[in-house]
Amino acid sequence: MKRRHQIAGGLVRVIAATIFCALTIASEHQGVMAVSFNSAKAQDRQSQSFDICSGAVRINCVVDGDTFWLDGIKIRIADMDAPEISQPACAAERRTGEMAKQRLLTLLNEGTFSLRNGPRDEDRYGRKLRIVERNHRSLGEMLVEDGLARRWNGPARNWCSFD
Repeated sequence: MKRRHQIAGGLVRVIAATIFCALTIASEHQGVMAVSFNSAKAQDRQSQSFDICSGAVRINCVVDGDTFWLDGIKIRIADMDAPEISQPACAAERRTGEMAKQRLLTLLNEGTFSLRNGPRDEDRYGRKLRIVERNHRSLGEMLVEDGLARRWNGPARNWCSFD
């Protein structure tokens, strides 16, 4: 019985040490994000190199015109809606969605940005809802101005009318 307690105690210490190390590494890796991720008046602190997402591992990449991964966390831009590329209603929607994805990639790679909480913390798919800003200007609004997205609560847009 004493031997079991020694083994169990050793196992608990190993697990605790592993968790501590993992949390320490995660907090060092995401320290800047933790500051701006939850701050309503965040300074532009995020600066990563983004690619287009491919494969199962997604750290810093763009999925489509309104969704990207930052430090392994999936983020949905909360103040706009981009055309669909995974299940578009027509070829024009897919083309515009691809242009929105490329534009978002460019915008994210242009320098530091901040994340501000959206109307809710997460959407029904578990994505973090955030307003993405650079110098207090919304990247989502930039995509809307470019004609590559619509405001989230704005009028519906028929992307297929361009066919």
